[in-house]
Amino acid sequence: MLAVFDKSVAKSPEALQSPHSDSVCALKDGFLAKHFSSVHPASVTINLGVAGLMAYSIDKQNPFLPRLFAVVDDIFCLFQGHIENVAHLKQQYGLNKTANEVIIVMEAYRTLRDRGPYPADQVLRDLLGKFAFILYDSSSKTAFLAADADGSVPFFWGTDSEGHLVLSDDVEIVKRGCGKSFAPFPKGCFFTTSGGLRSFEHPLNQLKPVPRVDSSGQVCGSTFKVDAESRKETGMPRVGSAANWSQNY
Repeated sequence: MLAVFDKSVAKSPEALQSPHSDSVCALKDGFLAKHFSSVHPASVTINLGVAGLMAYSIDKQNPFLPRLFAVVDDIFCLFQGHIENVAHLKQQYGLNKTANEVIIVMEAYRTLRDRGPYPADQVLRDLLGKFAFILYDSSSKTAFLAADADGSVPFFWGTDSEGHLVLSDDVEIVKRGCGKSFAPFPKGCFFTTSGGLRSFEHPLNQLKPVPRVDSSGQVCGSTFKVDAESRKETGMPRVGSAANWSQNY
């Protein structure tokens, strides 16, 4: 799976940028989408206009961590992995028997967006299993991404020469667009357009970047670790159903 988002949708963390990046513009002339298609000939690319793009393929996938894609009501979602408590979540969100993991994630997002009773970190902790997902809501120009607490699914992110955020389960795809400005997506974390990167495992703690150094001694994009010494303010102001939940997470 692949997603490239414009800065207006998902602002790349500065710590992902390497001083020796050798990155390119992933969106120029469809550069990275074309490369993805060459690696995965049966792939499908979704043009999101100025927001960026998403691409999907079931080629070369791990049968134990399958990839899924769905579009419902202007919400696009790429999901890879397996959720163990699917039956419980279907009941919780009032979904029918045919709903799968990607539909559950989309419904969880929609519940959050429309001011559901739980904070985002609690909703993500309710997803038991191995997963990584990329969601884009074209109605609000909002991105929502997450990876499970064990980092069970390969998931990488980086920043290209124009500051676009690049995400994929294939590290070589990310390197192609971002050079050395990339890192594994942090375990147990989620990223939203308004709230940036947060930990759903430790929602009251800040995240701090930890620089990575490659075999040649050059600094690459940073990883992010929970800062055990930091604490965030608690509480989530409820300001009506029209408010954007992600501004608080």
